[in-house]
Amino acid sequence: MNSVTNSTLVFYARSRLQMGGLREEAETLQARLSTGERLSRSSDNPVAASRLRTLQRAEQLGNVDAANARRAGEDLQVTAGSLESVANDLVRVRELAVWAATETIGETERKAIAAEIDDLRLRILESANALDSSGHAVFGGEGSGKAYETDAAGTATYIGTATSSTIDLGQGQSVTRGFTGPEVFTFTDGGTATDVFAHLAAFAAAIRGAATDPAAAARDAISGLDEALETVTRVQTVTGARVAWLDVVQDRQVDQSFARSQTIADTGGVDFASTVAELQQLLTVLEASQASFSRLANLSLFNQI
Repeated sequence: MNSVTNSTLVFYARSRLQMGGLREEAETLQARLSTGERLSRSSDNPVAASRLRTLQRAEQLGNVDAANARRAGEDLQVTAGSLESVANDLVRVRELAVWAATETIGETERKAIAAEIDDLRLRILESANALDSSGHAVFGGEGSGKAYETDAAGTATYIGTATSSTIDLGQGQSVTRGFTGPEVFTFTDGGTATDVFAHLAAFAAAIRGAATDPAAAARDAISGLDEALETVTRVQTVTGARVAWLDVVQDRQVDQSFARSQTIADTGGVDFASTVAELQQLLTVLEASQASFSRLANLSLFNQI
């Protein structure tokens, strides 16, 4: 009797252990399918887990670099837009200067030209104080707030820093996010350093009557306007080169991120097709084991009588 009882206990224990192992394997496969990860613990594969941690840290740093690159791109686009606006306004001022330089127009027309130049000067000042994605003036260097401020007399003064800040793009690369005001608006006219705002203010005052010969004053102002336009155009060229280089950097960042993601998937990811097939096979074996156990457990000598 004891022999029969012990055999029955061994049969039940062995069956329970076998089906429990199959059930545990099925649950592991189901967990992998739900998370998409093959490694649930570092102990599953220490080498692969270490490799995954390294790749994940690199991906996190890559995301930071990509965010910096996007921010730099946004800042440079704001810079490019502001420079385009300034260039267009200076071209318009030059057209007005050519008109004011003619001897055939009178005082009324010149006053109207001076009023438009004042408006254009204020618009250029607004472009000079354009804000980047952080709320700082793109031509203010590393300072916060405006790049230029005006006093009671309307004189514009640069209040930014002497240099522009740079944005780290990772892998030892960085890009300058903008320009200082003097780099854009300061130029040399007849050997004397001046800026766009002072030049336009003096020009408008001259053709209003401050100069004894307004037409000659307008002709003299044209050379300074050409210098100002050349300075702005040069900065536009540099900005375009930075934008183009930043596009290359961002494309490389995308490629590197894709490569890391693929390596992460190969190292610790789940092959869904093969895992689903393995799970189906395992469930089939488990179902057959349960059915077999049920039949064997119900066997009795009384059934043979």
